Amino acid sequence: MRSDLPKVLHAVGGKPILHHVIDAARELSPKNIIVVYGFGGELVQQKTHGEDLQWVLQAEQLGTGHAVQQALPYLPDEGKTLILLGDVPLVDVDACRDMLAQAHAHLVVQTFIKEDPTGYGRIVRNAQNQVIEIVEHKDASEAQRLIQEVNTGIMAMPNAPLKHWLANISNQNAQQEYYLTDIIALSVNEGRAVLPHVVHDAWSVTGINSKLDLQQIEREFQYRQATALMAQGVTLIDAQRIDIRGKLTCGRDVRIDVNCVFEGEVTLEDGVSIGPNCVIKNALISRDTTLSAFTHIDDAKVGQGSKIGPFARLRPGTQLAADTHVGNFVEIKNATIGLGSKVNHLSYVGDASVGAHVNIGAGTITCNYDGANKHQTVIEDDVFVGSDSQLVAPVTIGKGATIAAGSTITKDVPADTLTLCRAREQRSIQGWKRPQKVKK
Repeated sequence: MRSDLPKVLHAVGGKPILHHVIDAARELSPKNIIVVYGFGGELVQQKTHGEDLQWVLQAEQLGTGHAVQQALPYLPDEGKTLILLGDVPLVDVDACRDMLAQAHAHLVVQTFIKEDPTGYGRIVRNAQNQVIEIVEHKDASEAQRLIQEVNTGIMAMPNAPLKHWLANISNQNAQQEYYLTDIIALSVNEGRAVLPHVVHDAWSVTGINSKLDLQQIEREFQYRQATALMAQGVTLIDAQRIDIRGKLTCGRDVRIDVNCVFEGEVTLEDGVSIGPNCVIKNALISRDTTLSAFTHIDDAKVGQGSKIGPFARLRPGTQLAADTHVGNFVEIKNATIGLGSKVNHLSYVGDASVGAHVNIGAGTITCNYDGANKHQTVIEDDVFVGSDSQLVAPVTIGKGATIAAGSTITKDVPADTLTLCRAREQRSIQGWKRPQKVKK
């Protein structure tokens, strides 16, 4: 991988490769999951959690058979084992389930027909079409190299014979390694049939050995998620241009434009429309909401019927009530915005509580940080904040108050007043009436 990061910790769909394999194993409800590790194992353990995992060190990398030998002390004689590969993230769980159903008395080998089998172990069958051995590419004859049925590396078998077979494999081969595949011939020699399980999904058996492999698997993984969403009724403008790096849950009549990225757990309720180039992480977007292009949302909740963006950023702790408007180049952090309120242009609202039906004018800033501590701004219902205003926290703007454009507010503002501070003096005008909209 040309990386300091162990291969199995590189991500597919925002999740390490190994975690995909472990999650596939968990779907089979095993009594035990054993992870055999070598290079970079300490970091792999730090990044991989689960009380159901048993970690086993393979101190020397002497082949696949040697790797499985390290796990033998943890396998009960009466059980059966499924062997998966840590770098094959798109495991076919149904195929594995079928293999296990056959593995009570037999060795079951998953195979695949590959147009170019170079580098893969070949499945050798006899005249009766029975599997008799697997020959690794470097050990194969010219005739055997013409075989297109290859070993995927995934096997299932009863534990008792597995222990016996692994005690009898050798490293007398071109690689001088202990091949797990040698147990096939041992099983045949004992008169125990080897059952092939042919799969037809190439991606389910594709391992990752380079950054190119990683990119190709990533696109396939994303396309599979996209097709699943479309099957549920989600409208995707281009199924090839969406990235889901976590869990995306969608309601009815959801529409997603191109180049959107979803991270963590994201819920899009009925009627949500997502514009192009949005990035949404750990968020709830309530029904009938529209997100315009280049909106970024991280750990936030957006109320029903809201309009967000373009170029808006909702940071962690943001909660928007229904029918809110957050416009272009607006950033909101750790703040609640009440029903029907608007922050439409070029503003920063941080560490604030904003009431219902508030209008915050362009260029407004809640000055929440004094250089050492964060402070709260409270803006009560029906407040109108004029453009280019600074609200220096801690400060409260009373219900129905109006802040004149260009004001720097450092003191609490009484309700139902016009407050302006454009020089040294801040004054409040009692009885002032806000202009009313003229009906056309």
